[in-house]
Amino acid sequence: METLDKFDRLILNELQSNGRLSNAELAARVGLSAAPCWRRVRVLEQEGFIKGYRAEIDRQKVGLDVLAFVRLDAERNRGDVTRELEAAIRLLPEVIACHYICGNGTFELQVVTKDLNHFSNFARDVLLNLPNVKDLHTSFSLGEVKAGGALPLQL
Repeated sequence: METLDKFDRLILNELQSNGRLSNAELAARVGLSAAPCWRRVRVLEQEGFIKGYRAEIDRQKVGLDVLAFVRLDAERNRGDVTRELEAAIRLLPEVIACHYICGNGTFELQVVTKDLNHFSNFARDVLLNLPNVKDLHTSFSLGEVKAGGALPLQL
């Protein structure tokens, strides 16, 4: 699959809104019959356009009240030490997203914890002890304006 056509984009758009749609409902919404729609979804999955399906969970309802944005500065930016740090970050369940950034810092992490005390312990005992970490700077979310948005697919 080299490019996405109109139906592929419609399918992706609908699944971003509701990944639990039945194939029949999805087919009706995008204007296809069930079998071709199912085949297209399978190809989109196999080609990696659809990476998976998951439930969106309210973090505060499950007791994760703190959302922190942590800019982590590495001591050196060499490939081998950066890969070691990346591997260590991937193992931390509190880190729900991590981006390699340019500008000030090396990585931008999104971290969730139960409360400020737990965040403080996590930052001091875990983040600062990761390999090659020089420093970290934290900002806290005071409230979400928009999160988990769908990708803006051109239809």
